[in-house]
Amino acid sequence: MSAPATPRTFKIAAVPADGVGREVVAAGQAVLDALAKASADAFAFDWTEFPWGCDYYLKTGRMMDEDGLDVLQNFDAIYFGAVGWPSVPDHISLWGLRLKICQTFDQWANVRPVHFHPGITSPLRKADDTPLDWVVVRENSEGEYAGLGGRNLSGRGPGNEVAVQTALFTEQGCERIMRFAFDLARTRPRQKVSSVTKSNAQQYGMVLWDETFTRVAKDYPDVETESVLVDAMAAKFVLKPEDLSVVVASNLNADILSDLGSALAGSLGLAASANLNPERRFPSMFEPVHGSAPDIAGQGKANPIGAIGSAALMLDHFGLTAEADRVRKAIEAATAGGVLTPDVGGTASTQQVVDAVIDSLV
Repeated sequence: MSAPATPRTFKIAAVPADGVGREVVAAGQAVLDALAKASADAFAFDWTEFPWGCDYYLKTGRMMDEDGLDVLQNFDAIYFGAVGWPSVPDHISLWGLRLKICQTFDQWANVRPVHFHPGITSPLRKADDTPLDWVVVRENSEGEYAGLGGRNLSGRGPGNEVAVQTALFTEQGCERIMRFAFDLARTRPRQKVSSVTKSNAQQYGMVLWDETFTRVAKDYPDVETESVLVDAMAAKFVLKPEDLSVVVASNLNADILSDLGSALAGSLGLAASANLNPERRFPSMFEPVHGSAPDIAGQGKANPIGAIGSAALMLDHFGLTAEADRVRKAIEAATAGGVLTPDVGGTASTQQVVDAVIDSLV
């Protein structure tokens, strides 16, 4: 008689951090554990939770342990909540935790799907009768968030200080995110990549971006392309979103546009994301796009769909694509059934949405 199969166990570092991050990470964990329980021991999750965030900063003066990055490197993935709280300046909380993880672990590809869920009313009238579904691919390691610059001349007196913030564009950084976008486009029904630029005003970094895009596109003759100025792309998100499939953009531009896409889908609470190190030299990190939402934290009103969708992206990363699709279909069953949190016009609690998703997994 053969021995029972040993489940494939994934070691996950859970970093709920601040505000509603704690609630939505717990929600995603519950869904993944229910999925694993129903897998007949095909796979399992081994969770380790870390108390890092703004509360930790107020106690220790650090957003995470001094050796936190060394500890995280031993995990298969990181499941992140949200960072930020009024008691800690945002640039300290963000750079001390989320960006520190992303940049140190070279999580250079940030994938943010824009998905329109059944049962959720979009502010776009076009969404009522037009299939809409696209992905924003964000360069996640340099660009406008490279952290280069400084503040000077404060000694000259009030009103004379100067701040310089430098955007960094490297040919290697541009090329790798563009090839990632093209490879992703080849897997989608419409094989198209839209590059977002502002080279008419940013004549150095964004011109390099454009030139790199033109060169890389030659290696993908089967993929349709376009290059669109960021302001025109913002308008296109609203006026002609059916023409979008994969949108590739620099760190800041993609950050803004992906939030616009989520708002058009109905709420930032719906938006999932993956911060990937595609070479898998470091663990990748999965997180909802929304912030810590201090105004509703602890009230059971947080929308867990973004976090649960991020968990589905983590399953994709592990090669569990069928299971990821099950989670996404369960989300759609819950929203189509009218189990909606207040941000999308419903009255359901966070836990009621979680329960509905889990019930729809079977």
